[in-house]
Amino acid sequence: MPEKYALCFPGQGSQSVGMGRGLYEAFTCAKDVFDEADDALSYHLTRLMFEGPADELTLTKNAQPAIMAVSIAALRVLRDSMGAEISPVCMAGHSLGEYTALCAAEALSFRDAVSLVHKRGMFMQEAVPEGKGAMAALIGASHDDAEKLCESVAPNGEISPANFNCPGQVVISGMSEYIDSAISNAKSFGIRIAKKLSVSAPFHSIYMKPAAEKLKAEFAKISWNEAKCDIIANVNARPARTPQDIRERLYAQTFSPVLWENSVAYMIDDMGISAFYEIGAGEVLAGLIKKCRKGMDIFSAGDPEKLEQLRVKLEA
Repeated sequence: MPEKYALCFPGQGSQSVGMGRGLYEAFTCAKDVFDEADDALSYHLTRLMFEGPADELTLTKNAQPAIMAVSIAALRVLRDSMGAEISPVCMAGHSLGEYTALCAAEALSFRDAVSLVHKRGMFMQEAVPEGKGAMAALIGASHDDAEKLCESVAPNGEISPANFNCPGQVVISGMSEYIDSAISNAKSFGIRIAKKLSVSAPFHSIYMKPAAEKLKAEFAKISWNEAKCDIIANVNARPARTPQDIRERLYAQTFSPVLWENSVAYMIDDMGISAFYEIGAGEVLAGLIKKCRKGMDIFSAGDPEKLEQLRVKLEA
């Protein structure tokens, strides 16, 4: 077993039709997670996950609870198969994934968590009329490049960096017309590729402040516990553990950049992490972590076969 490892949980964009079906059919503990999600949300999220249609699954209000449910189901399978408590030094997640990490660390119940991220998706979509906001990925961009580009085309803050994902990859977010202008001007700032993302709102921008206020009201209705391990917060790439810290950082996360590259660096350099295990759908975070730092043990597990391989790794 690696001495110091972190569990990581994916964010929106990892969804696909059929996600979680293998877990549902093979493990009672996983089926229980999906059934609880359906019950908590009062609609058949599981059927949507397994059968689609893809455009409906991709809606933020559906994608967020679906991705969380797969991660928590996979984690339950892993814990059951090991017959012992998993002991990561810390956990982290990308945007939505931070909520999953908090659920995994028992800072809030799965029922509360899946309901909360469903509402989060609705609040984020409602914050900006459809078509008014957009996001774009900048490839081959430094942090400074991205910030200077945003300031150049939108001096009043109409667009801003939203995700610092890994060296050379920054996502920007804000009003559509300014995102279009940034894409057109990117090469003059030495940015190799700039392309619009298929999202329906300008996530992690100042325009998400109304969503953050609605979320704060929902936070007050939920029972929060101290997390059982450190959760590396997106908003400042530092550990959060107490209910007050958790709520404050989740509130700010809604309209602030996701500091994923900084979070990985902190986990390695300050916490001594040498292995990262991504739990859930897809392999997006594994890919980002590989670009952040070479030489780490990185593995993604979201289906029965991969979870068995991870069990062997953890018990070695």
